[in-house]
Amino acid sequence: MKETRMIRVMGIQKDKKGEENKIELVTEGTFYDKKESLYIIYEESEISGMEGATTTLKIEGKNRVSMKRFGSSGLQLVFEKGKSFISQYSTQYGDFEMEIFTKELNVHLQDGKKGAIEIHYDLWIEGLADTTNQLKIQLM
Repeated sequence: MKETRMIRVMGIQKDKKGEENKIELVTEGTFYDKKESLYIIYEESEISGMEGATTTLKIEGKNRVSMKRFGSSGLQLVFEKGKSFISQYSTQYGDFEMEIFTKELNVHLQDGKKGAIEIHYDLWIEGLADTTNQLKIQLM
């Protein structure tokens, strides 16, 4: 059964020079369970710089979270502690190779209804970025 709930997405990105960029988005999201995974779907906004994109998170237990983004930009990421993942980042300016390495992954959800997901990862995008990142998704 699908539910509509409020979610808070907080991201912190730090480049190699130590410059930090923070974003916070509070929006309605859709939640549902399917085949032992929890799905969270929400619309991005101009605050995140990805207006017109839809993000889908798939939480597979406490050890794996995947993210797909469709629309104005497209990407797929898989977060598993201690593992790297290589993907393509599709933008209006072209496609770029992207690699992430997940340093920490903490999934704290109570019956899939409330709680938080926190991810610490390194991100490298060919010719564009080399950053350390934190992502926290809070289900309210």
